[in-house]
Amino acid sequence: MDELIEILEEIQPDVDYKTCHNLIDGHYLDSLSILSLVAELEDAFDITIPTVEIIPANFNSAEDIWTMIVRLQEED
Repeated sequence: MDELIEILEEIQPDVDYKTCHNLIDGHYLDSLSILSLVAELEDAFDITIPTVEIIPANFNSAEDIWTMIVRLQEED
C-alpha cells in the first residue's frame, strides 16, 4: 500500500490519499492522471488493468485502488 501511495503522490501530490475517498468524484484525478496511474500500477505491481476495470468505483480512493490491485494479482 505504501508503494501505491508513493505512486499517487508522484501523479498528484496535493491530496491526502489516506483519507480521501472521492479521487474521481472530487476531480482530484482527471483522465490523463488515471492513464498515467494505470501505466504506473501495471509496471509496479506486474498486473494488467483491463479497460472494464477503469471505473470510478475502482479509483475513488487508495483503498479502492489497492483492492483492485490485489484482486488482479490473485487472478493471474
